[in-house]
Amino acid sequence: MAPAVGRQQVKMRKYDMANTKSAKKAARQAVRRTQINKARTSRARTAVRSVEEAIASGNKDAASQALRSAAPLLARTAQKGVIHKKTASRKVSRLSARIKAMAN
Repeated sequence: MAPAVGRQQVKMRKYDMANTKSAKKAARQAVRRTQINKARTSRARTAVRSVEEAIASGNKDAASQALRSAAPLLARTAQKGVIHKKTASRKVSRLSARIKAMAN
């Protein structure tokens, strides 16, 4: 039986490498974690992209609003171990510096 992630079913492959019961369970869990981590990574990238698009449009208010929603998302992604803590901090710092440098 395939483990469910949200409403989607994770497609299971036959794990020929795993011999013991615990190794088979670990393989199943790895598939599930991979799906969750991919979703978190995608969500973080989308948030960063929305800030960059707002910066490119030249709208400082929209860019700062997008950053306010993206910063906690990046921090949460780092807290879950999907990206490194310093990577998240660096992204937020660089985006905020770009917004600060924009003309009103």
